[in-house]
Amino acid sequence: MYLATIASINPELYEAASIDGANRFQQMKAITWPVVKTTAAILLILAVGNLMNGGFDQIFNLYNPIVYSHVDIIDTFVYRSAFLDSTGFGFSTTVGVLKSVINFAFLFGANYIVKVVWKEEGL
Repeated sequence: MYLATIASINPELYEAASIDGANRFQQMKAITWPVVKTTAAILLILAVGNLMNGGFDQIFNLYNPIVYSHVDIIDTFVYRSAFLDSTGFGFSTTVGVLKSVINFAFLFGANYIVKVVWKEEGL
């Protein structure tokens, strides 16, 4: 993503900056970063929205009762409480919804920070 964004910058801007006497750092600060900043903001927001996902499939493939106390994450706990234990679907649904609400709060927090601190548009 970043490479595609950098490739879309007009090379004449770098040429004009070097003729004006700008070194590589000054070119990066004045030309590259303002273009890449928007892409970085969007990717940051999307990464924060995915913060609480722990890779259910990787852990579930090696999941057994011996390692429950060591590798249990929210997703495997929800699966185990819904299908293997007697707690039922109500409790596991509540935990899953709570995880989604926390992820939603992280997502809006990151979006707010991007809008206020970086003065970008956000999502």
